[in-house]
Amino acid sequence: MSDEVKSAVSQHPPDLISKGNIEFDSGLNTSAAWTVSLTDGSTRTSTTTYHDSLSDEEPDENSDSIYEEDVEFQSEQGRPARALHNFEGKPEFRELTSVEAGDELEIVREDVGEGWSLAKVARCRRDRDTGHEGELGLLPRSYYIFTADFTRSEGLEVPATHSRLRSRREASGDSITPRGSPRRRGKSLNRFSSFVTSGAEEWVLRGSTEDTIAPSNATNDGNQNDTDDDNNRQSVLGAIAEAERHFVEAGPVWKHKLPSFRVLVHSPSKRTSTLSGAYTMYTVTSVFEASSHDTEESERPASPLRITVQRRFSHFVALHTALTRFLPGIALPPLPEKQYAGRFSDDFVEARRGDLERYINRVVRHPIARYAEVLTFFLGCESDMEWKKQMPYYLSLPPKGSSFFANVYHPAFNLDADDAEEAVDRFVTHTRAVGKGVQGLRNIFGKVREARIEMSKAERLLSYSLLSLITAKPLASAPTTGIDEEDEEVAVKGHVNEDGAWCWREGCEECLKLTKAMQKTSETLQSVADLYDDHARRTQLVTHESLKNVAHPSTLYAAVVDTHKSTLSRYHDSIQEGREDEEMAARCETVLNTTMAEMETYHTQKVEDFQELTKEHLDGEIAFYEQILNRLRTARKAFDSPQYDMLSMSPRQPSIYERELEHPRLTPAHLSQPCPHVFDSAPMRPVSVAIQEGVGMLLGSPTRASVFGKFW
Repeated sequence: MSDEVKSAVSQHPPDLISKGNIEFDSGLNTSAAWTVSLTDGSTRTSTTTYHDSLSDEEPDENSDSIYEEDVEFQSEQGRPARALHNFEGKPEFRELTSVEAGDELEIVREDVGEGWSLAKVARCRRDRDTGHEGELGLLPRSYYIFTADFTRSEGLEVPATHSRLRSRREASGDSITPRGSPRRRGKSLNRFSSFVTSGAEEWVLRGSTEDTIAPSNATNDGNQNDTDDDNNRQSVLGAIAEAERHFVEAGPVWKHKLPSFRVLVHSPSKRTSTLSGAYTMYTVTSVFEASSHDTEESERPASPLRITVQRRFSHFVALHTALTRFLPGIALPPLPEKQYAGRFSDDFVEARRGDLERYINRVVRHPIARYAEVLTFFLGCESDMEWKKQMPYYLSLPPKGSSFFANVYHPAFNLDADDAEEAVDRFVTHTRAVGKGVQGLRNIFGKVREARIEMSKAERLLSYSLLSLITAKPLASAPTTGIDEEDEEVAVKGHVNEDGAWCWREGCEECLKLTKAMQKTSETLQSVADLYDDHARRTQLVTHESLKNVAHPSTLYAAVVDTHKSTLSRYHDSIQEGREDEEMAARCETVLNTTMAEMETYHTQKVEDFQELTKEHLDGEIAFYEQILNRLRTARKAFDSPQYDMLSMSPRQPSIYERELEHPRLTPAHLSQPCPHVFDSAPMRPVSVAIQEGVGMLLGSPTRASVFGKFW
C-alpha cells in the first residue's frame, strides 16, 4: 500500500471536462451543481502516452497502470473537498485515522483504485489540539464531496420549484421510478464491500454526483443557423448518451437494445517489437447476422456483416479495465490468467485464443455491456493511430460509480422487497450448488478423457495382437502387452505360405482371403485407436475448456449479491415508521432492479450455457461413434461377397503396422488439460505435469530446442 500512496502523492489524476449544454442543478444534492463556460475555450489538459508496444502479458499487478500518464498538476494543494461522513481508518493501511463529517479536505488524487482517494485533512471541526490537521492518507471516494464545484453564476435565477426530484421525474417519464435528494444518513457498512466501491451506497445515500443523461431525442430550439459541426457534435453526444442509459423491464430484466452477435478470436501470430520484444497478435472478427427485413427483400439470404481487427492480450486487459469502471453494477466475466513462461508454445497460444474468445463472447452477450461505447471501439477500431489516441482517453475517465445507477430506468413498483430478499437467498444457494457440481463435473470429464486415451491404447494393442497372430511376427514384450517370454515363443511358432497367407499349405485361397480380411480388421482397429486419441485431445478438450464458462457462479456474482443485500438493509431503514425516506427508498429500488436484472441475466445465460454444453458433448459423441461405425462397417464388408472373393486374386501385401510390432505405440503423449479458471483454488493440471513441462522447456525435447541451447 505504501508504494501506491507514494505514487499517488507524486501525480494528480487528469481532470477531464467535456463541454456541452449542461443544466444547472440546485437541488439538495448540490455536488452536481457546477457551471462550465462554453465561450472561453479553456480546458484542463492532460497528456497521456500510450505504449502500444507493451508485452503480450500485462505488467505486474503491483504497477499503477497499464499505461503511463504524464499529467499536468491542477494545483500543489489538491482540490478542496468536505467530508460527508465520519470515518475511522486504520494507520497500518495508510488510511486517515479520524475524519468527521464537515472536515475540510484536500483531495490529492481522486482515484487510487478500488474506490479510494488520497486525501489530506485541511481543517478539522474538532479541537485543534487533536493533531489531525495536515494528515495525509486514504479515504473512500464516497465519503467526501468536492467544494470547488460550487460556483456562483452572475445573473442566474433558479425557480423556487426547481429540484433534482422534479427534473428527473420530467426526464424519466411517468413510468420511471422518481429519484430525489436524500436525507443525511451515516455509513456503517464494510467500506471494502462492492456496495461501497461500486458507487451503489453513494447513490442510495445522496444520489448521483452527476446529472442524469438527457434524452438523446432532445431538439434544439435555439438559432436555426447552427453550423454543421454543432449538429454533428449534438448527434455524437446523443449517441453516447443513449449508450449510457440502461432500462430494466418487468421481471426485472434488462431491456435488449441491440441484437446479439458473436465474436471470433482466431489466427494468432507472433510479432516482435523493438520496445517490448515478442508478443502474440490475435485476429478478432465480429459477425453480425443479417436482419430478417434484409432477407425478405432479397431472394438470397444476406451474408453476415464481418468486422475484423487485430488485438493483443494487453488490449483485452485495457478493455476489461474500462468496462469494470464504466459498468460497476453488472457482473463481468474475468479475464484469463496471466502467463509468464511458455506463452509462445502452440498449446498455450491455442488455449489463450480459446479463453479470449470465450471471454469476449460472454461480454457481448450481456444485454448492457453489448452496447458499451468502449466495447464498440474495441471491436471496430482498425486504425492504430486512433487506438493509441482513444483508448487512453477511456482509461483516464473517472469510474461511473453512482452515475451508473442514476442512468438506470425502470417501471415504478417493479419489484417487491420481500420477494427480493427471498430471491437473493435462493440465488446464493443455487449458485453455490452449481459451482460445486460443475467442479465435480470438470474433474469427472478429465477422467473420461483419460479413459478415451486408455481405450485408444487397448484398441491399438488389440490391432497389434491380431496382426502378430496372422503374420507370425512376435509382438515385443512390454508391461502393457501382458505377454511373457514363454507366451512369446508360442506366438512366433506360426507359419505362413509364400502368398503371405496364414496357412501351412501353399496356394490356399481360403486362408489367403481370411488373412487379408483379418489384416484389414487390424488396420481398421488402428484407425479406431486414432479416433479415440484425437477425440480426447481435441473435441473433448474444447468441451472441457467450455466448462470454465459455468464454473464459480457464486464468486462471479458475489459483488451483485453483496450490493443486493446491503441495499435491502438500507431500504428497510428508509421505510421504518417515523424514519420514512421515500426518496432513498426509490433509489434503493433502482439498485435492486439492477441486481435482480443481473440475477435474471445469469438465469438466462445458465440455460443457454448448459443447453449448448450438453448439445456440444452429444454432437461430438455422435460424430465420434459414427466415424467408428463407418470404419467397422467397412471392415465387416471385407468378409462378405463380392469383396471377400476378390481377396484371393493377389498375394497379401505387408501391413504398414507390421514394422511397429517390435516397438508398439502403447505410450501415448501427455494429455493436455484445460488452463485453470481464474477462480480455481488449485490448478486443474497435476503438479507433476507442470514440473515435467518446466524441465522439458529447460532441457529440451525431441521436438523442441532447450532454452540453454541458445547459450551453448
